[in-house]
Amino acid sequence: MSSLKERLAEDLKDAIRQRDEARKTAIRMVTWAVKNAEVEKGRPLDDAEVIAIIQREARRHRESIEEFRKGNRLDLVEKEEAELAVLQSYLPPPMSREEVAEAARAAIAEVGARGPADKGKVMPLLIQRLAGRAEGRLISQVVDELLSGRSS
Repeated sequence: MSSLKERLAEDLKDAIRQRDEARKTAIRMVTWAVKNAEVEKGRPLDDAEVIAIIQREARRHRESIEEFRKGNRLDLVEKEEAELAVLQSYLPPPMSREEVAEAARAAIAEVGARGPADKGKVMPLLIQRLAGRAEGRLISQVVDELLSGRSS
């Protein structure tokens, strides 16, 4: 059992004891998603895979918050925000745009990318290296900017 899964299990016990509904609900949701993924893959997940699941759940909560705000359901917005805060406590701190750009420059140099046509060589390497610490959208934007700047 990975250390992150152990931490989730312990935190779930604490949330139940403390009657903290937001923590309990968020952790149960992640635990359920992890177990489903393990059954699907036929093996235990490592911490990186668990982090990916937590990120996916956090993204879903952010989308729900937007929709509930549009529907003027402030009670549900508060609930989702509380659960999102719990999920974010398990994620590593996100990288800044400058840190992503630095990693992208290194990857571009490593694969010898010369322009936008080489984005397909750079992205898989960066996504693997920055998994869990930067969103794919940000990585893609930074790579686009750097590669288009190099080609001119």
